[in-house]
Amino acid sequence: MVLTLALRSLAIAGTAWCLAAAEPSLAIATSNPDAQYAPGTAITWTVALKDAEGLAKAKVAYTVKKGGATQVAQGALDLSAGPATVAATLGEPGVLLLEVVAKAEGQKELKGLSLAAVQARAIKPVTPCPADFDTFWQGKLAELAKVPANPRLESKPSGKEGVDYWQVTMDNIRGTSIRGQLARPSKPGRLPAMLVVQWAGVYGLDTKWATGQAGKGWLVLNINAHDLPIDQPATFYKEQGEGALKGYTAIGNEDRETSYFLRMFLSCSRGVDYLAGREDWDGTTLVVTGGSQGGLQSIVAAGLNPKVTAILANVPAGCDTLAPDGGRASAWPNWYYSTKDKDAAKVRATAPYFDAVNFAARVTCPALIGMGLIDTTSRPDGIFAAINAMKGPVEVVVMPLADHMGKHDAYYQRNGVWQEALRAGKPAPVPAKAAAGAR
Repeated sequence: MVLTLALRSLAIAGTAWCLAAAEPSLAIATSNPDAQYAPGTAITWTVALKDAEGLAKAKVAYTVKKGGATQVAQGALDLSAGPATVAATLGEPGVLLLEVVAKAEGQKELKGLSLAAVQARAIKPVTPCPADFDTFWQGKLAELAKVPANPRLESKPSGKEGVDYWQVTMDNIRGTSIRGQLARPSKPGRLPAMLVVQWAGVYGLDTKWATGQAGKGWLVLNINAHDLPIDQPATFYKEQGEGALKGYTAIGNEDRETSYFLRMFLSCSRGVDYLAGREDWDGTTLVVTGGSQGGLQSIVAAGLNPKVTAILANVPAGCDTLAPDGGRASAWPNWYYSTKDKDAAKVRATAPYFDAVNFAARVTCPALIGMGLIDTTSRPDGIFAAINAMKGPVEVVVMPLADHMGKHDAYYQRNGVWQEALRAGKPAPVPAKAAAGAR
């Protein structure tokens, strides 16, 4: 596994600074710029108020949380005369999250986060994989195989010269459908294939999401996470998101046979099979890519279907779903706490069958994975647990200053490099050496 470190911010004395909000702001720095540490090594954060006129008398409180959840230290900081430090250690693989809050009368509350990862390549999931995980999913794939895909393509204007575009519908288990887009260059020939899977939410698919990649030379299938038409007005998706699909991640989560994610995950495998069965596929390259929920689906697709030849996933969700059992913070989709009016034991028994970590352990193809160390949606320790389970070569783009939504440039830079290489039929460009600081 290779760690690519992205440090984008103010540097003072060789230390990367994390700006938590618009000015005025809290600036938090780890003593190691890459935020990577060995077990038992002293971790020191430097905390300062930046451009904070009127905040000289602010009350500043901090907490340090193991696994982002279990408090191991707390206190107050005096920043009136300049920066102050917070120190901690962790003697085992895991993460420590520093949370800082500054309050001053008449001023907006300031909050800042910074995370240190300890022996990240040894982080494991909290709970083991169910003994019948493979048996269950083999049974579901067999159920899917009994349903002919029956692909229906409807040609539509692509809006892009030299690119052909279709809306596509396929059949899925239990009377459901897969809806998506297919696009490819207009000129004849066999092409590398890309399956695009979607982030969380209820929305339609923009034609450009498929045609943009097709214009670069890919055979592209972009599928909706839901069994919904892909080209309706925004009001349609708003009504669905506030109605039948409100809280969709928890629908059916008391039973692995009824979880909402069952149909979604099988859609991913069927999408791979569809691309691999097309005569215009080059027979060599089949990439699956997405972010957040799409990152989860990317890992799932490769774990279920060995026809996937590479994963490109940013801030993948759904990793280490039972993390709170080990004192770690829960990550999206928060199955652990999705128990309102339900049998919590049944929900938590179902969750591991849909955990990205357990699919990751079946992944043998190369993978590019991006993570933000201050991402509280897709938690970094859970993502590390998934990465560490993978059997193929992995390049990890660790972004110390990134949350779930921003400062992801370093991942997309590497994503472009990977796409260029894979599109040309070259091996995945995993660097030969781990970056400095990868422990």
